[in-house]
Order: sequence, then structure tokens, then C-alpha cells
Amino acid sequence: MTETNQTAEQGRPGLGWIGLAVLALPPLFWAGNFIVARAARGDVPPVTLSFIRWAIALACLLPFAWRYIRRDAPYYRAHWRQVVAVGIPGVTAFNTLVYLGLQYTTATNGMLLNSTIPVLILLLGALLWGRRMVATQALGLIVSTLGVAVVILHGDWSRLIALEFSRGDLIIFVAMVCWAIYTLGLTRVPASVNRLGLLTVQVALTLVLLVPFVIWEVRSGHVPSWSPAAIGAMLYVGIVPSVLATLLYMQGVAMAGPARAGQFIHLLPVYGAVLSTLFLGEVLHLYHAVGFGLILTGIVLAGRK
Repeated sequence: MTETNQTAEQGRPGLGWIGLAVLALPPLFWAGNFIVARAARGDVPPVTLSFIRWAIALACLLPFAWRYIRRDAPYYRAHWRQVVAVGIPGVTAFNTLVYLGLQYTTATNGMLLNSTIPVLILLLGALLWGRRMVATQALGLIVSTLGVAVVILHGDWSRLIALEFSRGDLIIFVAMVCWAIYTLGLTRVPASVNRLGLLTVQVALTLVLLVPFVIWEVRSGHVPSWSPAAIGAMLYVGIVPSVLATLLYMQGVAMAGPARAGQFIHLLPVYGAVLSTLFLGEVLHLYHAVGFGLILTGIVLAGRK
């Protein structure tokens, strides 16, 4: 962050209770996405859940985004390859892989791995975008990587020698890599292009791309149960984390600035640990605390000037 941006952030007024609520709710809603997807894994197949999520989200987002889509239509036509290249890893692949991974691992592990995104952005930015990395950032990357290893290996380092990894953890980690690529890709989209409109266009693209995978999933015998619990899960993931959390987070960034708003995302694994214990009966282990501590330490080191 530049000195000018830091001064602007420091000059913002106090958030107050409403501002704190606006920033604290999105990570709670996103944590709920992991909990609901894990709970519904037996009722709704992962690709179908992703497709239904974005279909509901598109219906909700379109009224808010339509005027921006019309305004930015010339950009979409001229740079459609860029829109597709950015949207596939972040919107299409990310959530689908998360839902697939949650078929095989706990929601707690998924949310802890979600905390690796800031460091992955740093690493991929240096490797693929040529961004400069200083010593403290490299140290933060190493510490966070150790934290990821603790989570994926479930605290048992003998698994590394035997090459025994949790399939679900690895799938979700790939999803986090996709989100980091998406975030870096967004930096090449001009600031004048409205992000809500861009997201809505990419959601529509995602629905088209997911159709053949949904057909394959259904033909393989994996169909949703359409029970009240399954329908409730579909409505939740389609509305709460996709629409409400996005709109609240955008408002929070406008109120507090990106740096202060971004800090609240670290609440996600904290919320997740509580929710997964209450609603899924998942047991928290020492390796969860050690892994999260290392990941968070790495994030702090990587974020230092």
C-alpha cells in the first residue's frame, strides 16, 4: 500500500457498530458456505450445487448489475478473452473445486486452507507477474507453507514420507490457487470497469461452462435429493455467500478501505471452527491450531513493509 493510500485509510472515521457489523458479517456468511456444502454433500452433488448456486446468484445480482453491464459492454466485447481467462479460475473453478473437496475433507480444514490465499497471491505474483518479494515476505511464505503442510498432513509428518495426503485437502488447496490467480488477474482489468457487473458476466459464463459437467454428473447417477434440507442448502449458497456477503463486503470496503476491510476476512476460520463444531460435530485438533497459527503468522510477515 502506498503512503498516500495509508494516509487515506488512517483518515477515515471510526466504523461504529454498524460498520463493524457490515465487515464482520461477510466472513460469517462465507464460513457458512463451507458448513452448508459439507453438510449437504450427501444430498446435492458438488457440480450441481455450484451450478444451482450461480443460477440463483445470477437472478439476484442481475437487477443490481444490469446498468453496469450495459455501460461496460464495449469492454467485454473488446476484451472477451481476458474476461473469460479471469473468470474461469475465480468463479467457475474455485467454488466447484471447494464443493468437490468438501466431499472428502472437513469444513474446518477447508476454511483453514482458505487462509492461505494472501500468501498464494504473493507467491504467484512473484512467479507469474514479476512482482518484487522482499525477505520478510519470503519468510512469511515459508511459515505459511509449513502451516498448510500441517493441515494437509493432519499434523502427522510421517504422511509426507509415505506420500499420504488428504484428497479433499489437496483439491481445496488447488481451489485456493485458482482464487489467487483470479485476484491477480483482476488487477489487469481497468478500474473503470464495474466489479459487480464483471462478476455477473462471469457468473453467466460459469453457468454455460458448467452445463456439460452437470449433465455428466447426472448421467453418472449423482442427482440432488430435492429434500427440504437440500433445497435450503441451495438457497443459502445461492443467496447468502454469493449475493449478501458480496454486497456487504463492497459496502465495507467503501466505508473502511480495502486494507481494514481485508483484515476482517481472517475471521472466517474462527467462525468456521465454531460453526463446524456446533452444526457438523467436527472435532478440533491441535494440528488445526498449529496450522492456523503458522498460516496467520506467515500472512502477518508477508504483509509487513
